[in-house]
Amino acid sequence: MNEDAGTLPKKQDFSEWFNEILWRAEIMDVRYPVKGLYVWYPYGFAVRKFVYNHLRELLDRDHKETLFPLLIPEQEFMKEAEHIKGFENEVYWVTHGGTTPLEVKLALRPTSETAIYPMFALWVRSHADLPIKIYQVVNTFRYETKQTRPLIRLREITSFMESHPVHATWDEAETQVESEITLTREFYRSLCIPIIISKRPDWDKFPGADYTIAVDTIMPNGKTLQIGTVHHLGDHFSRTFSIKYEDKNGEQKIAYQTCYGISERCIAALISVHGDDKGLILPPAVATFQAVIVPITIGKRHVDVIIAAEKLKADLEKAGFRVMLDTRDLRPGAKYYWWELRGVPLRLELGPRDLDAGKTMAVCRTTGEKTAISLASAVQEVTKVLEDITMQIRLKADEHTISHLCTADSMESLNSILNEGKVAVIHWCRNQACGTIIEESANSSLLGTEVRSEYIHTTDGPCIICNKPGKATLVGRTY
Repeated sequence: MNEDAGTLPKKQDFSEWFNEILWRAEIMDVRYPVKGLYVWYPYGFAVRKFVYNHLRELLDRDHKETLFPLLIPEQEFMKEAEHIKGFENEVYWVTHGGTTPLEVKLALRPTSETAIYPMFALWVRSHADLPIKIYQVVNTFRYETKQTRPLIRLREITSFMESHPVHATWDEAETQVESEITLTREFYRSLCIPIIISKRPDWDKFPGADYTIAVDTIMPNGKTLQIGTVHHLGDHFSRTFSIKYEDKNGEQKIAYQTCYGISERCIAALISVHGDDKGLILPPAVATFQAVIVPITIGKRHVDVIIAAEKLKADLEKAGFRVMLDTRDLRPGAKYYWWELRGVPLRLELGPRDLDAGKTMAVCRTTGEKTAISLASAVQEVTKVLEDITMQIRLKADEHTISHLCTADSMESLNSILNEGKVAVIHWCRNQACGTIIEESANSSLLGTEVRSEYIHTTDGPCIICNKPGKATLVGRTY
């Protein structure tokens, strides 16, 4: 276990704070001897488990989970020229089996289209086979040449959820895109993470897609982090991999596809958006432990307190809560620090005086406020307190997002907003020449048009470069 001596850097020093909290709160160990690869600590992996279990629950409503191989033969990988061009500088290649050169090079999947779609060509025969809705949670490999960051910019993405539906028509695939967006909203709401949805510019869409819808959140330093994408692939890959079906009239038709992805960047956002100077703050829905009981044992009442603490734990667990009883031989203050750092939403302190009064002292991780809870009605009261904590976490995250979103009607105001560590909404004509001027002049990225956000009102207006009719467009500095 890590020694937690000393205090965390202030969160305003975000980069240092983020790196420190990963090892102090035992999320990830960054010391693995390959750049861009990291090790999950058991506690961090448990957080990951609850987050991805919830994502699976949402997907399992109408998808089926599967698993495809990691290795992709070169001839399959190279079939789709536009797709390959988008990944050609990021692919790891396996060229030997032991000391024997392979006849066919094998790519470590950077994403799985070229692994899955040859199989779809075998599976799809009739309109009765459609739609197919499958997903997998796998590791993917990309030779990232920029500065790597744990959970944010990796060479091995260890937790990549990718879904790959197949449909009979373009419109059905578009309906699937909207369904995935709705699912994403529900997923991130459970994590209390505010998101902004937009349509990426054509030059920044997924290679081979008709269009890409991206999901961004605003990090503490004002940079945006892409934490999800949905791609309408049209019939592009279906034509390449010959994914065809026989319709009701006996005619051969090309299928249409979408793909959808969320990586462990969702964990990066969970840590970054909610944490504070004391450490993690985990929403109860995905917290490894929703409550920790700290017995305060003094003198002769030791046994009485432990018995009462064990009963409290059993009562809460019977009601479905995830509870830790901390009986380690440490001072209460050291335990408080330990669990605050790890983001447990609720601490329940129980000493001899509390026991005599039939109460436990509840301490919220969000506010630090103490409230006496009756042991007799602990389940009901803990339920209410955790609901309040969820609301507090969500409101604070919403306030951060609202305060970091601004509108700009000129390049001067755009630069000013970005230099203040905020994100801007401008009007852009969607012409790439104007887009390039905006990105280069403001050292930023055009994140997308057709902005969907409850945090800012968007309208059409004149492009800030050429004054031609423009659409609301999200602009930010990104990871």
